[in-house]
Amino acid sequence: MTQTVSTVAVVPVGHAVRVEDVPDPEVGERASRRTYTARYKLEILAEYERLDKAGKGALLRREGLYTSLISAWREQRDKGALAALSATSRGPQPADPAARENERLAAANARLQAELDQARAVIRVQGELSALLQQLSKQSADRPESEPET
Repeated sequence: MTQTVSTVAVVPVGHAVRVEDVPDPEVGERASRRTYTARYKLEILAEYERLDKAGKGALLRREGLYTSLISAWREQRDKGALAALSATSRGPQPADPAARENERLAAANARLQAELDQARAVIRVQGELSALLQQLSKQSADRPESEPET
């Protein structure tokens, strides 16, 4: 028979303890609420109503639910709220392909228009620069060689 010995550091009372050995006393962020889909609620309600008393308790323990949730879900179902929720999906509704293509083309048109405006501005500046250089060239050609530059 083999015997395993584990080493445990015993710190006498009054001695310092390393910071790494002290557990973090901070409590984490507030827990977020669980959310349930309409389909899940309807499935659980159907299963709950088929079971006997012991089975109902087992279902609630297995799923981590309370009877108050079942009561609230029944009220929602009876009011028709769950059927209304399950019929629509959340988020933005999908656009038809023509509308999506129109949006894409409008964005491309705006981008190309901005590029064209920038190119026109560059051409205008280049023209002004060319005219200025020609003017400077004429002035230097008209000036006699003997005159000192100021």
